[in-house]
Amino acid sequence: MTTSLQDNPPVVPPPPAAAAQEAGRFRGKTAERAGLAALLVATAVMYLWNITINGMGNQFYAGAAWAGSKNWEALLFGSLDPANFITVDKPPVSQWVMGLSGQIFGFSSAVMLIPQALMAVAAVGLLHGAVRRLTGSHYTGLLAGAALALTPVAALMFRFNNPDAVMVLLMMAGAYATVRALERASTKWILLAGVALGFAFLAKMLEGLLVLPALGLVYLIAAPNPIRARLVQLIGALVALVVSSGWYVLVTLLWPASSHPYLAGSTDNNFMNLVLGYNGFARVLGRNHRGAPGGGAPHDPTTAAPGLTTAAPDPAAAAETAAQAGPGGHGGGGFGGFGGQVRGVGRLFTGEFGFEIGWLLPAALLAMVLVLVSRGRAPRTDLVRAAAILFGLWILIDGGVLSYMSGTVHPYYCLSIAPAVAGMFAVGIHEMWTRRDTILGRFGLAALVATTGVWSVVLLHRNSGWYPELRWAVLALTVVATVLLVLP
Repeated sequence: MTTSLQDNPPVVPPPPAAAAQEAGRFRGKTAERAGLAALLVATAVMYLWNITINGMGNQFYAGAAWAGSKNWEALLFGSLDPANFITVDKPPVSQWVMGLSGQIFGFSSAVMLIPQALMAVAAVGLLHGAVRRLTGSHYTGLLAGAALALTPVAALMFRFNNPDAVMVLLMMAGAYATVRALERASTKWILLAGVALGFAFLAKMLEGLLVLPALGLVYLIAAPNPIRARLVQLIGALVALVVSSGWYVLVTLLWPASSHPYLAGSTDNNFMNLVLGYNGFARVLGRNHRGAPGGGAPHDPTTAAPGLTTAAPDPAAAAETAAQAGPGGHGGGGFGGFGGQVRGVGRLFTGEFGFEIGWLLPAALLAMVLVLVSRGRAPRTDLVRAAAILFGLWILIDGGVLSYMSGTVHPYYCLSIAPAVAGMFAVGIHEMWTRRDTILGRFGLAALVATTGVWSVVLLHRNSGWYPELRWAVLALTVVATVLLVLP
């Protein structure tokens, strides 16, 4: 009888087929990483290129960013000047980012605006990650991210210094965390979603919470755990939201009013008055007031930031005026003007709203319907249907508020639905493409392409002086693509 001193059996090399499969998986992961890197780098280059062409952007917020770069209390409250006389009419999260950047690198146009552009890169990356996890397709994630990066209102606002950029990034972070929670009913991720929305509230108050119903409902419907556990987790997420936003509210309430700057937009120097009044229901119902009683007081010209104009006597009115001016500094139409908009369902499809967000909006709404029909018999926890619920409700709720609000409505507000439109469009394309061997898949995919192409021709016709031949090229390609997609 013989024994072997070798404890471990000899290593048997894998069969050639298994080795080839492993190599193919490695190459696939490398290609995915390269594709995502290319998308993020391209977004960064597009958004950072000549970013200082906008100068100081919205000088109202630029003044607060400059003040925050000089004084820590001004940074905390979002004051318009280092002497802490009065704040901007929004919470200070956006000012924290730009002010801290100024403290580290020294205040300038580039130092203020570069963080805004980098927020676009982060938002594109988060949307890619969310869509990839929902559909299981890396290329669908790339399509969603590219659609967001190329959306006109995103290209405008992520190169500007309004609070919308950080608000939308945080809304997208909340959506991404919810998707991660959906995968394994993760308490950690749903709590992080609540934290993200809490800071979105501190960026632009109630507008940052318009995505909340969509995130809550999709988790309640599709999370893979019992209903009681889902409800407990959502209550925990709500507590996380309240804590992550409420601490700042408590600071404003407990800090002696005589020693902190006046909260512009409020009537009584109370943060909740600003939330529920000027920036809340008063704005939606068309009952906006203008800043502090008596219109506030003018700033001392000697405290103005170099290269900035002094603030107007009424800071809240100055914010509205600056927002209307936009990157070009011109009021009326264009970037921030009211652009012939109408109140109602048609608002997002007409005037400046149509140019800024309307390109993929009809196709995104159609995609929501097609995906829900296609996944009608799927299990409750189906992630593709969850994607339609998440992005679809985000568009319907947020877009509905934008469509029917009667107060001050600037077209750039539609940035808040840009990630949802891009994500829903990409998910719809993915679902119809995977089912292209069926009648629903072929005609659904053709309908998405035809809707996008024809609507693009309509929008281009409204601005017929800009490359008039482009709309005919788009129409021709749309017809050819639609016919080819319908064929078996």
